Amino acid sequence: MAESAYSRMGRSFRATLGDDGAALRHERLLTWRRENTVTRVEHPVRLDRARAVGYRAKEGFIVVRVRVRRGGQRHRAIIAGRRPKRKGINRMTLAKSLKRIAEERAQKHYPNLEVLNSYWVGEDGKEKFFEVILVDVSHPSIVADPKTEWMAAPTQKGRVYRGLTSAGRESRGLRWKGKGAERMRPSRTRNRRDTRRTQTKVIP
Repeated sequence: MAESAYSRMGRSFRATLGDDGAALRHERLLTWRRENTVTRVEHPVRLDRARAVGYRAKEGFIVVRVRVRRGGQRHRAIIAGRRPKRKGINRMTLAKSLKRIAEERAQKHYPNLEVLNSYWVGEDGKEKFFEVILVDVSHPSIVADPKTEWMAAPTQKGRVYRGLTSAGRESRGLRWKGKGAERMRPSRTRNRRDTRRTQTKVIP
């Protein structure tokens, strides 16, 4: 069976992640570090992945590369009485993923567009790089196409802030179904609130 063009593109990109593509990867990351945090690109680096998450090479689609700092959050040391477990200096992991943060930063940079999806393109010791696909929902080519007109619906406005992208749905716990995922829906916050209400004891 013949290999498709997109399968060949994916295989060539994976080759750059190994030892053979170290020089190309190093040169690419050096260039990306010097750019702005949100940089518009003409063509996706991973065309196969971009197509899989909804990108189309037509007017109304924009691709930007976003740089996000890796790691969790860190606070200054507390000069007061605390036991080390409650100081909260290191290991403060955000509930949002870095991919979701990258999507929100792209949305803030382009407020007149809507985020469709995103995917990983590279990382180094300090930062991660994602390519975010944005759609101009007011463009005639987007509204006239039956495959993309759903993006222009009022329910899709501000979708990245409401967890409607792929990264947002994952952080909301919508990737899992069945046994073990009973408390994932409608939201983990709602289920935690219900649990506290049932555990409250009324002392007469």
